[in-house]
Amino acid sequence: MRLNKLSGVLAAAAMVSATAACSSGGTGAPAGTSGSGADLKGQTAEVIGPWTSDEQKQFEKVLEAFESKTGAEVTYTPAGDELPTLLQTRLQGGAPPSVAMIAQPGLLAQLAGAGSLKPLSAEVEKAVAEHSASIWKELGSVDGKLYGVYFKTANKSAVWYSQKAFDMVGAKVPATWDEFITTGKAVVDTGQAAVSVAGADGWTLTDWFENVYLRSAGPENYDKLSKHEIPWTDPSVKKALEVLGQLFGDQRLIAGGAPGALQTEFPKSVINVFGDEPKAAMVFEADFVAGVITANTKAKVGEDAKFFPFPSIGGSKPAVVAGGDVAVALKDDAVTKALMEFLASPEAGTVWAELGGYLSPNKDIAPDAYPDDVTRELAGQLVDAGDNVRFDMSDLAPSAFGGTKGGGEWKDLQDFLATPADLDGALARLEENAAKSFGK
Repeated sequence: MRLNKLSGVLAAAAMVSATAACSSGGTGAPAGTSGSGADLKGQTAEVIGPWTSDEQKQFEKVLEAFESKTGAEVTYTPAGDELPTLLQTRLQGGAPPSVAMIAQPGLLAQLAGAGSLKPLSAEVEKAVAEHSASIWKELGSVDGKLYGVYFKTANKSAVWYSQKAFDMVGAKVPATWDEFITTGKAVVDTGQAAVSVAGADGWTLTDWFENVYLRSAGPENYDKLSKHEIPWTDPSVKKALEVLGQLFGDQRLIAGGAPGALQTEFPKSVINVFGDEPKAAMVFEADFVAGVITANTKAKVGEDAKFFPFPSIGGSKPAVVAGGDVAVALKDDAVTKALMEFLASPEAGTVWAELGGYLSPNKDIAPDAYPDDVTRELAGQLVDAGDNVRFDMSDLAPSAFGGTKGGGEWKDLQDFLATPADLDGALARLEENAAKSFGK
């Protein structure tokens, strides 16, 4: 899922913790965590990013901290959903920004291949290696050169549940897929569906698949499938769809059955669990679910609304599917280099962490910088998964396959949700569309 397509949802998530963050001072940060404290008075830089509204205000606090540290002046240009288009236009016009925040690894590779990006300095490379798992360096690199610093991320491996619904059946948090299905069936016996599935939004179904596949097939196969080095007819894909079919194939477990799920958009799937008239006990999606809960229901995150990590399958180790915004440099002047080094530091991430609505892969941001237990736990899982983190597969794929409404993987998984018994048909359609998009 393209994170910048959900700017409104993410902005809502930013509001969840903003009040709680006020007492923490906002810009407090550990001393001596960045080497970007050079005197840059009189120098200017521009950052283009996807963030608008509250998220824009939060990020501008990060830039203010950099300005205070260096004397430089930094302007922020919010681009919203149009960031890739705006960036390409600026590049064609010979007026690139200093730094851009992009959500698609494919765009990073495209820009690097075109020579538009500047390889990052040894200081930035050292900071990335020191403060985050090696997977994040790999994700920010092209042909062995580091071009990107992952600054803001999403934990897309959370299942949110109603504490009241769990209390009704005496359910404990399920650790395995089998326990998850068993818990769901216990909920169904009370007259409520187990899970609300946002089948109208194909990107949520890709997230379902990716989490099941990462845990059932493992990180190495995940990497191969994301590059189409193995076909979508591979036995590992069939096994993952069989597991997912245990949920999709039992109409009692899904709110409204498959027909109802296919008419349910993401925000509604959350309201179906935590609204005044709940229709299900659980909903799966990323950390930004918290913002939808707060903006649209009376439920309190951390009390009425809680989450657990996506369950283990076949004894799989903890793993996280993530999305994220990566900072890339389009200039190589002193202020741009210093800004990139700052963004790679715990100091920069701490500023936004304290303000709320933010997760980082930076393991050296102190847990207590995050303003509430839920955010701390989500961030902790992202860090603790280490090299078992994998980027959203649909974002790694060509957009014709992984990011097109009504087409490609989105449509194929919607068809699978509608008719999960047609397993071979689903595999054949996925492979046909993937091969076409990857040019094979």
